[in-house]
Amino acid sequence: MVIMQFFREVELPEQKSMTDGVLFPAVLSPTAAINNIGAFEEAIKAEKPWLESVLKKSSVILFQGFPVSSPCDFNTVVEAFGYPEAPYVGGRATRVNVVGRVYTANENPMDKRIPFHHEMSFIPNFPTKLIFFCEQEPRQGGETPIVLSNVIYEKMKEKHPEFVAKLEEHGTKTTIIAGDEDDPLAVANRGWKSTYMTDDKKVAQQRAAKLEWMGNIVKMKTGPVPAIRFDEERRVKTWFNSLTGPSCIQLINGEDKTFDKVTCIQLGNDELVPNDAMEDCMRFLEEECVAIPWKKGDVMFVNNLTVLHGRRPLLKPPRRILASLCK
Repeated sequence: MVIMQFFREVELPEQKSMTDGVLFPAVLSPTAAINNIGAFEEAIKAEKPWLESVLKKSSVILFQGFPVSSPCDFNTVVEAFGYPEAPYVGGRATRVNVVGRVYTANENPMDKRIPFHHEMSFIPNFPTKLIFFCEQEPRQGGETPIVLSNVIYEKMKEKHPEFVAKLEEHGTKTTIIAGDEDDPLAVANRGWKSTYMTDDKKVAQQRAAKLEWMGNIVKMKTGPVPAIRFDEERRVKTWFNSLTGPSCIQLINGEDKTFDKVTCIQLGNDELVPNDAMEDCMRFLEEECVAIPWKKGDVMFVNNLTVLHGRRPLLKPPRRILASLCK
């Protein structure tokens, strides 16, 4: 156990040990020196280099037991880290601003599963860091599972080497058909107006990579973008793509899979993605993930470059998780 002036590193039964013995995720609790949000803010500023070293090793830090009780407190935490805000232009989930840099994580129905994904991996300008906050802990379900992307890459390379080689060579293309209004019942539910934060087609055209208009319906095209990336800090390759993300798969894990008819993801050379590869990928994601039940006040700091995240269905409400995206 590592104990510093402000933070002590603790262990939870859900954590997994990586090959080098580092625990995933890192879990930090406060020492007596942190007894209010101001003290937590100052501790983050004072120990930012050490916290960044922990994030580099573990890819996720779960801050548990700290005095964070409101969206304003969470905004203070986000700003204490000092990272620029990443605008949510081009993202597919409906999110509502709460205060400052704090937004709801996702406005789609809580009983729906959100599959594993890297945030906004299908567009060039994705956030590098995600920070989540539990304002209301779920009574049952509603966890935010996380999984190391390099582990998924290695498993997919071993099981489907030819497919992974094509991914590395060609990347992926994404085509999404969207109307002008959001669909409250869909997992990836934004219309083009909220996706590009405008009701002006010309402005949307400027903010998007490729748009094809059919009246008020639009085909939003991105790519090719890399599907496999190299993590310079840990010197490993990562499974950084949207092939099993919310836009593509609505139901998984033993249920009939329903592919979103308005979304198409294919290889950058226009080849289709084999179903058996995606079924194996979803299985690996579930086998390798960590899902720690949320507690009120939890703050989870995620390296979006190295970790996929999702959401399990909420079985007993309430649940309120807020989020902030950083460059």
